Amino acid sequence: MAQIRYMEAINQALMLEMERDSSVFVAGEDVAGGGVFAVTRGILEKFGEKRIRNTPISESAIVGLGIGAALTGLRPVVEIMFMDFIGCCMDQIINQAAKIRYMFGGKMSVPMVIRTPEGAGLGAGPQHSQCLEILLAHIPGLKVVMPSTPYDAKGLMISSIRDNNPVIYIEHKLLYRVKGEVPEEAYSIPIGKADIKRAGEDVTIVAVSYMVKVALEAAAGLEKEGINAEVVDPRTISPLDKDTILESVKKTGRLVIVHEAVKDYGFGAEVAAIVAQEAFDFLDAPIVRIGAPFMPVPFSKLSEASYVPGKDRIVSEVRKMVNL
Repeated sequence: MAQIRYMEAINQALMLEMERDSSVFVAGEDVAGGGVFAVTRGILEKFGEKRIRNTPISESAIVGLGIGAALTGLRPVVEIMFMDFIGCCMDQIINQAAKIRYMFGGKMSVPMVIRTPEGAGLGAGPQHSQCLEILLAHIPGLKVVMPSTPYDAKGLMISSIRDNNPVIYIEHKLLYRVKGEVPEEAYSIPIGKADIKRAGEDVTIVAVSYMVKVALEAAAGLEKEGINAEVVDPRTISPLDKDTILESVKKTGRLVIVHEAVKDYGFGAEVAAIVAQEAFDFLDAPIVRIGAPFMPVPFSKLSEASYVPGKDRIVSEVRKMVNL
């Protein structure tokens, strides 16, 4: 398998699905020119302007376009340039896309993918660096996908395009240039199936998106201290593969949950509640949640670096947990 970047894996998935299915098209701000992160580069030259459309700077219009197109039988992939701007189109997403299939008794569906990059690390400030996935995971009718590797990015994009429900496909900006082995051919990864990125016996670390990479780095450091950590990547947070998480916790007896979004009311709280309710008797230590502080993302690079959870913090929390 070739070593390609995360962004190239998404690009491959888009092109393969556009070749396979003429109903698939791409729309968003500047996407015909490749987009701000160059993920859609080359699509215009290969498929022409009927299959990839630049849109006005109106997130509500972009998502509305996607909903309307999906209802007529097309499979749109629309881009919100930064996840922070998802607030501009929440009515379209929450009250239209997510509810149409239910309100029409399954006779209508919205097979639409909303691509959007999230996350800090580029010094882009509080309005261009947020992780808002839990806002969308709370909404019935939406699927929320968060791939952490190039391999997962390609397989999950193909699955998202083929799904008959609206899918929020979240890409972390710091993952775009990360390389990994990816098959050239098309393949799909089931939405709602977690992946154990590293097997272990002493502690379970559940991490999402870019934090999977950070958790794996922490696990490598812990191994030198004789602590064998298992890293579980949900890959999709809605639907959530809670069975894989529960089985891992039952094996290790300890749980640390890591996400870049603020810790308060976050994904970690949901996982902690599930484990506390369904696997409490297997726990040998209190559950630990690691996330960002309850404040906007700082603009200063130094402050931003301390805001985002790092491997040293994970290592420290695991050490304390194992040595209780």
